[in-house]
Formats: sequence, structure tokens, C-alpha cells
Amino acid sequence: MKEVDMTLIRIDETRCKKDGLCVQECPAGIIKQADRESVPLMIPRGAQACLLCGHCVAVCPHDALHHETIPMERSPKIAEDLAISQAQAAQFLRTRRSIRRFKNKPVDRETVQFLIDHARYAPTGGNSQLVTWTVHMGTEKLKNISDLTIAWMKAALASEAGSALPPYFPMIVAAYDAGINSITQNAPCLVIASAPGKYDNGMVDLSIALSYFELMATAGGLGTCWLGLIARALKHSKPLMAAIGLPEGHSHFYPMVLGYPKFKYHRLPERKPAKIFWK
Repeated sequence: MKEVDMTLIRIDETRCKKDGLCVQECPAGIIKQADRESVPLMIPRGAQACLLCGHCVAVCPHDALHHETIPMERSPKIAEDLAISQAQAAQFLRTRRSIRRFKNKPVDRETVQFLIDHARYAPTGGNSQLVTWTVHMGTEKLKNISDLTIAWMKAALASEAGSALPPYFPMIVAAYDAGINSITQNAPCLVIASAPGKYDNGMVDLSIALSYFELMATAGGLGTCWLGLIARALKHSKPLMAAIGLPEGHSHFYPMVLGYPKFKYHRLPERKPAKIFWK
């Protein structure tokens, strides 16, 4: 195979059709083409500007472009027979529900790994890929996290700022004391997606990643629930933060429980109409 060596990006001249697709698609503009008769080349010092997004590998229909850090053998071809219709996608998206009743059934580590491995394909700002995952498994661990969250809620309610807290806080605390866990919902697994606080797009990136995570979970017969109470408590409770154990410097975070839904749903409830301002 005759190749033009560009270190990070190599072009197989025997396969390249010189159509310039990689040139037009590269978001960093590091691939150039002198004319329609020339093989594209990476610009000098282009490796430093590469976003490692893989667009160049994905867009070439001739398998002519080879990226050192995005090898073709790990970039499978798109299987057309797996494509879903818009109607199928619409129903699938509407089947996602916040699950608060789970079966007494553990989620194995391999399943969580599978979900995270697919959630990592969620888009991130500048393809930074800074989202990190912290996983707690087992109802006892989650019960301790629930206890610490309730402890913070009780302390907050008893403080001077207690009157400004949401009106449902006392009801959640009372229910918890009565044996009803509205914090982790008796789920068997808790995942927390986080990102460094110095990264401005962290909250957006981890929210998209969690959305990918929960949609893949739904497709696999599992259910999830976003945990706003723990997210709020984590901002104020040092004992809870210590128990969760997020990576140092990660001040962007959001928790989600995972488990097998206790009930099956049969309809797609309506939501409020979208508010759209056409300009």
C-alpha cells in the first residue's frame, strides 16, 4: 500500500478518490487539498489542533484515511440494517420513564460497564471527553447515601434558611423516617457522572452523557431516575461528598439510580406542548 505519511493521518493513495470529503468535514481545518487532482494532506503541526473527533475516518467512503489514534479496526462500518425509523425513534424516546419502583434484583457490573461504554459516545465540548463515572453498587451502600442525604435535609430544615427550602422537604423526611426511601428509591445501583469544575461545559457534557446512559438502559430493560435531592445535598454536605468519593476537583456532577423496573408501562402519556419562539 502506497501511503502519504502524515504521522497522525495517513492517506492510502490507491484508495483515495480525491473527492475532498475529509477536507470539507474536518472541523479543525487541519486537512488541506491543493487541487482536485491532489491527495489531501495534513497541515504542518496539524496534530496539535486535531480534535480526535473521527469525522475524517467516518466520512471517507473509500477506507482511504487512517488516523493513528482512531484506528479503522476500532471504527466499524455503519450497519444499515440496524437503522431505526423516525416513528420507532419517537416511540422509543417516549417510553423512557423516571423509575421509582425497582425489583429486588441486583445489576451486575458488566451491565453497568456496557452502559457507560456506550454513554461515552455522547458529544462533549471540543470533544474534550472529560466526563468521569463513579459507581456505587449494593442497596446497603445506597442506603448509607440516603441516610446522609436525609441528615443534611434535616439540618437544613432546622437552620435559619429552612423556611426557604422546598415545601416537600418535610414530607420526604417524614416518609423516610417511616421507612419510605424517596432518595435512592431502594435501587441497587447509583452512578454519578462528573467533570472538572474548571471546565465550563462540564454540566452540559455530563447531562448529555447521562441521557445516553439512561436511553441505553431503557433499551436493555432497565430503568433510571435522576436524583436532584442527592445532587443538591452534595453541594453542601461534606459527609455525603466523602461517601460518594468524586474525583478531586470535580464540582460538576449529577447522580442517577439504575435498576430493573418493578412495573411495565403500556401507554405513552402526553406532555405539555412545546413552547417555541420562531424568529
